[in-house]
Amino acid sequence: MTFSEFGRRAGENDSSGTDHGTASVMFVAGGGIKGGVHGQHPSLTDLKDGDMKFTTDFRRVYSDVLDNWLASDAQKVLGGKYEHLGLI
Repeated sequence: MTFSEFGRRAGENDSSGTDHGTASVMFVAGGGIKGGVHGQHPSLTDLKDGDMKFTTDFRRVYSDVLDNWLASDAQKVLGGKYEHLGLI
């Protein structure tokens, strides 16, 4: 499981690049993973202060991995109950 700690903004900056933003992507790989895209793509037009809005709480992914892959208690680790994303 890997992800970037920062996303990218939807619009270009003055040097034709993009600045740090809010929403990003996570990748989960392995033999026990149900392949494909999980969750919904963020909108490139419905922005908050120029940033994409995330559509999946990362704690849903963590909860799924902790409970179903690592056989630990996700609620104890995360301090709350989060619906599994259905990755495993």
